[in-house]
Amino acid sequence: MTESATAIFWYGCNMTRHGEVIRATTRFLEAVGVAAEPSGGPAHCCGSPKDASARINEGMARRTITGFNARLAGAADPDPQAAPSDRRTGAGGQVITWCPSCHMNMQDSMAPVTPTNFETVHITEVLHARQERLRPLLARPVKRRVLLHQHLGFNGRVPVNSMVAELLRLVPGLTLAEHPYRAPGHMCSSLAGVPGALADAQRATLAAMAETGADTLCTIFHSCHRDAVALERHGIQVANWIHLLAESAGWPAEDEYKAWRNAADAGAAIGAERMGAAGAVAVEKLVLPELAKPPVV
Repeated sequence: MTESATAIFWYGCNMTRHGEVIRATTRFLEAVGVAAEPSGGPAHCCGSPKDASARINEGMARRTITGFNARLAGAADPDPQAAPSDRRTGAGGQVITWCPSCHMNMQDSMAPVTPTNFETVHITEVLHARQERLRPLLARPVKRRVLLHQHLGFNGRVPVNSMVAELLRLVPGLTLAEHPYRAPGHMCSSLAGVPGALADAQRATLAAMAETGADTLCTIFHSCHRDAVALERHGIQVANWIHLLAESAGWPAEDEYKAWRNAADAGAAIGAERMGAAGAVAVEKLVLPELAKPPVV
């Protein structure tokens, strides 16, 4: 495969809260030889926010696929002689996903309706297949005892739990704690509609942290991260797996969302200038209420 492989890093809609993760992930892709253009936000939606309307949902999904098809139309065909692991790392016409919902929707409902000229692979598959190129980047010790926040639902499709665990083991100084607990669903947002389910999962996670003596909870997905960061009020640290890889690489990846969520005054932490640039009314109505939510335990 070529080092200038054409691909799209499709980070989805809700990841826009975590810009540092998007930037660091893009940098890691570039560093391991995958040229992937970041794409996300409402203009590249899988349609799931409009599940209640089949017509709108299908229209949004078709728009996203049509755009991806057009941008990947000139991508070279994968090298048929390449090993399967290499053919899954960005060679010619690939959409690299972050969000498990986007990944599942693309495979289960979007692509079957609107033909695609690309393969869908998950970011963990891409970096895991290139871990020998990733390893030299991870030079700085990260002295943490880490419990990986794992779900069952998506792991049966893409073995993200074991892949992320193996990537974290590349980090010098990091100890990965083992515990049998796995939360139900594909990520924490899937539990929100079931009364008490998310609180039960968070309590079980805190118990696992205590039992293993872990000091850091490592999230895999953005939905889990948004809910988990408030658990720092219980005396633990919370980081996404990309944060930990970036820390070992010596790359800046400040988690502003976590700082805002745990601030006594989120508005003051964001700052008047930034609120004004984003639209103060929108921030007050849409952002601050989310940041003010107490931990769900």
